[in-house]
Amino acid sequence: MQWETVIGLEIHAQLSTQSKIFSASATTFGAEPNTQASLVDLGMPGTLPVLNAEAVRMACQFGLAIDAEIAERNVFARKNYFYPDLPKGYQTSQMDHPIVGKGFLDITLEDGTVKRIGITRAHLEEDAGKSLHEDFQGMSGIDLNRAGTPLLEIVSEPDIRSAKEAVAYVKAIHALVRYLGICDGNMAEGSLRCDCNVSVRPKGQAEFGTRAEIKNVNSFRFIEKAINHEVQRQIELIEDGGKVVQETRLYDPNKDQTRSMRSKEEANDYRYFPCPDLLPVVIERSFLDELRSQLPELPPQKRERFERQFGLSTYDASVLSASREMADYFEAVEKTCGDAKLSANWVMGELSSLLNKEGLEIEQSPVSAEQLGGMILRIKDNTISGKIAKMVFEALAAGEGASADEVIEKKGLKQVTDSGAIEAMLDEVLAANAEQVEQYRASDEAKRGKMFGFFVGQAMKASKGKANPGQVNELLKKKLEG
Repeated sequence: MQWETVIGLEIHAQLSTQSKIFSASATTFGAEPNTQASLVDLGMPGTLPVLNAEAVRMACQFGLAIDAEIAERNVFARKNYFYPDLPKGYQTSQMDHPIVGKGFLDITLEDGTVKRIGITRAHLEEDAGKSLHEDFQGMSGIDLNRAGTPLLEIVSEPDIRSAKEAVAYVKAIHALVRYLGICDGNMAEGSLRCDCNVSVRPKGQAEFGTRAEIKNVNSFRFIEKAINHEVQRQIELIEDGGKVVQETRLYDPNKDQTRSMRSKEEANDYRYFPCPDLLPVVIERSFLDELRSQLPELPPQKRERFERQFGLSTYDASVLSASREMADYFEAVEKTCGDAKLSANWVMGELSSLLNKEGLEIEQSPVSAEQLGGMILRIKDNTISGKIAKMVFEALAAGEGASADEVIEKKGLKQVTDSGAIEAMLDEVLAANAEQVEQYRASDEAKRGKMFGFFVGQAMKASKGKANPGQVNELLKKKLEG
């Protein structure tokens, strides 16, 4: 039997506000445990929450960016359940009246096709604290610093049909919230987490299968691996005569498997009711109009502009616009050297390779955009060849010069473009390889093509890579056939 995978994702984006959603407590990551939790965050008697206006603004920005319906009147509710790191015994969230309604996000798949993923809703809520198990033998520690941090929970429609599509969608959300500046997207620190609702059904069947929710997956790689494992688990279970039960599962990356955590609750299990301490939020149309006018250029528009303005391929434009920082870096390089294609090649090639190797983000690049652009200028004016440029780039990355010009001068890397000097060098190369010259002249066209590379290699070796490759090829051909 052929099976179809059905996936819906719930992404929790931690909003980049300076204070929590209902209190003035700080949201700084990495503070000493329990130093950023106020009486309001703990839900102590006599305290009242005050809604953070910045969190509302950020949620509305997101809604506008996904072309969503934004509720002019939205309501906070209490979601009642017990967790040791949720001291109030309830989570203030939104249920029936979320701030952001139906919208969509387009993703680009590996084959270049674009698929639209529906977004059901995005609602504001407070985060819980964190249970710590590593440092307490036989016990758990509770850190409430995170309790009350504002979250935007983004719920997709079940439109996703594979683990790769799921990763593409999460990456698109990740890029979007970073472009908007509403979330830093740091998955390792928990700023962006994903719950994956996964089910399978026989191909062609209309109704959905029973879903399992994989909770709190915090990397693109783990999202793909967790979904693939869960799909295989469900298929094997059904084909062996078993039934998938609706439950919450955890993904263990060390064992590459999911395991049951608890039976999946339904909304009525949480006994939602409107929060008695918070008034409904009324959003005026003029506020949304002002926000819309302030939206930055978003990834789809930037990708289209890169294709149109710089003549880049769809693939190159997609890679370069994947993050705001990458796009800004590329444009700064292009502005310096005036060559979009060379800029794209170097940013996606040597620079990205260096960053991956060193585990750096592009904003931490040891080679600035102006330095890289300056080096590309020297390639364009034939001061250095592409091969020498790699040596210059490595020197800049190692901090051996403030500019490409300084490195070229200090290391004597200037390309030889004097025809007379190149001709004299070629004469020496041919004289030293007289036997190969005779073989070349006696050979047919096909064999000559292979032998020609030998002479080019000898010439570049003799010049220590400094001879202009174009001139070497042109003059060498004349001398061999003369």
